[in-house]
Amino acid sequence: MPMQQDCKYFESRSYPNGDTVRKCDLDLAPEAPWRCPDDCPSYTRRMVDVNWSHGTLVTPATPDEPASLGEDDSIAALLDAAEDIVNEAGPRVMAELDKESSKRRFLKGRGKGGKPRRKKPRKG
Repeated sequence: MPMQQDCKYFESRSYPNGDTVRKCDLDLAPEAPWRCPDDCPSYTRRMVDVNWSHGTLVTPATPDEPASLGEDDSIAALLDAAEDIVNEAGPRVMAELDKESSKRRFLKGRGKGGKPRRKKPRKG
């Protein structure tokens, strides 16, 4: 089944460089941006019966499907592997940033040469 653009969990975002992201906010479409799962248990139609003023949803055309999309689970496996790489790198990057931040906080109270600054005596 193609991506269900009328589902409240469908999201499409275009960037100034021309790239477009088409995805399920619940991460339930392993073959996004091409397909939603058949009979998705979380499909919920967007609310349209409220007295809101709606703009138009201008979603760029769906990119052509790779030839191997329907043949096997290779697309889903590839996307899962890419997600695993990103998820694995996240904690490592955060640890490096925390280490850098701690180093900056330590050096903030030091003068030239890394020596602690002397506090000026209070007058009065």
